[in-house]
Amino acid sequence: MITIYGRASSSNVQAVMWGVAELGLAHERLDYGHVFGGTDTPEFRAMNPNGLVPVLRDGDLVMFESCAILRYLAARYGDGGALWPADPVARARVDMWAEWGKTSFGTTFTGPIFWSRVRTPARDRDEAALTRAIAAFEGKLDILEGQIGQGGFVCGEDFTLADIVIGHVLFRWFDIDVPRRPRPGIEGYYARLKARPAFAEHVMISYESLRAEGA
Repeated sequence: MITIYGRASSSNVQAVMWGVAELGLAHERLDYGHVFGGTDTPEFRAMNPNGLVPVLRDGDLVMFESCAILRYLAARYGDGGALWPADPVARARVDMWAEWGKTSFGTTFTGPIFWSRVRTPARDRDEAALTRAIAAFEGKLDILEGQIGQGGFVCGEDFTLADIVIGHVLFRWFDIDVPRRPRPGIEGYYARLKARPAFAEHVMISYESLRAEGA
């Protein structure tokens, strides 16, 4: 059985769990990190020397880094379907957008906006920096909206791994208290993601346990 080490409130764990659920894989998830601790033990550091979640164990294989985990699961268990296409050219396009989702889209939101708004007390916030961060993320949303158009998913009509890496960020973006520009294309895309049972179960999770006192 696949084991995922990581708390349900971690956005990176959520991405992996969403992928596991879309693939219909038998699994167990163990609470590690944040209030649960456990990431500083020698046993955990042997699996991930960074002391971060998620970590995957699948038989003798142990992996960290959420996108690498997702690519492995899709390659091994996805049967070359739309999630992670067997054709190298089609797969390269999915991988390109997944990489953008992790290194550009997600990082522009999570630290500068989510951490600033949710995990920082109001008295300690840099509102000017937050305003700049929101403007920068709106620029990434411009790119995403142009890619999606008015229908379908990131790489066309099929749901792919790129949608997992990019889409899991949108729950928190639409849920937190920040100003947002109207975006019919992104809002329609988000509605399609919310209609997927695996997204609702593993991504649309309360993050109140992460909220700083006074945030």
